[in-house]
Amino acid sequence: MQQGKKRILTGDRPTGNLHLGHYVGSLANRVRLQEEFDSFIIIADVQALTTHWEKDENLTRDVYGIALDYLAAGLNPEQSTIFVQSMIPEIHELTMYYSMFTSVNVLRHNPTVKSEAAQHGFKDMTYGFLGYPVSQAADISIFKAHLVPVGEDQVPHIELARKIVRRFNDLYYPVLVEPEALVGDVPRLVGLDGKAKMSKSLNNAIFLSDTPEQVQLKIRNAVTDPARIRKTDPGHPEICTVFEYHKVFNSDAATEIEADCRSGSIGCVACKTRLAQQLNAMLEPMRERREKYLQAPGQLKEILMEGTRKAHSVAQETMVEVRQAMNINYFDHKIPL
Repeated sequence: MQQGKKRILTGDRPTGNLHLGHYVGSLANRVRLQEEFDSFIIIADVQALTTHWEKDENLTRDVYGIALDYLAAGLNPEQSTIFVQSMIPEIHELTMYYSMFTSVNVLRHNPTVKSEAAQHGFKDMTYGFLGYPVSQAADISIFKAHLVPVGEDQVPHIELARKIVRRFNDLYYPVLVEPEALVGDVPRLVGLDGKAKMSKSLNNAIFLSDTPEQVQLKIRNAVTDPARIRKTDPGHPEICTVFEYHKVFNSDAATEIEADCRSGSIGCVACKTRLAQQLNAMLEPMRERREKYLQAPGQLKEILMEGTRKAHSVAQETMVEVRQAMNINYFDHKIPL
């Protein structure tokens, strides 16, 4: 652990490219937090299989793709340990130990599990999907993370992780850190269609990897005020998706844009143009960092390998303590016969 710093653990399932919703919801915050905390960033490829088990041919691409998104967004491998979940076998060992005293009923009644099962249309949940909060508890606690940055919808998972760690410490020996949720006040970014949150599957997202031309085209087609026919018609920015983006990404000018929209002195085309320019200015440094790693794919691979080596070393140390606490260290004892 970095001297004097608390540790955080956060990450994503590699199920596709990251978009602006991910950026405002978590990525931008991670870039800030790495200055203050010892940051462990997990690429949760095993948990990706809980909903994408039949799409394993995309997993390698998505693991490297999400790592590239992280580095492009500003995560610094000198400050943040970026690692691949499946390459840490101790996580899976701890998951199994936790599963021995975590009831199925507790998992079935987890509101996040119920919500995601409904979202994916799972009427009969698999063992892996039902138990992924247990896997998350192992992810967090094997690295002795003090804090887990999450949105409100993920708080039940952290509460369950706290209960599991508390139960382990009570049953055996207090070797694990009970984590706390670090709930950020982040905006919920609606998709370009104005109907749902930004999502790759709904085709309503702007990706961190989009070109300037792609951003311009997507913003040009974004939903605005449906009641506004002519440029001089008074607008209703409170129902306009484009204005919602201005509030998040162009906050200094949002008050002026709102007044101009309501008075009919700025049209939707000009408003969209300003937004596209603002987004492209924000994404340009990310594009430059992305291109640097695209030109040196070996460096990207080495960053992942080195982060995974470091994470593996920490996990091994924790599991020595866990096995000792559980008396699963048979070869260290005399044979009791």
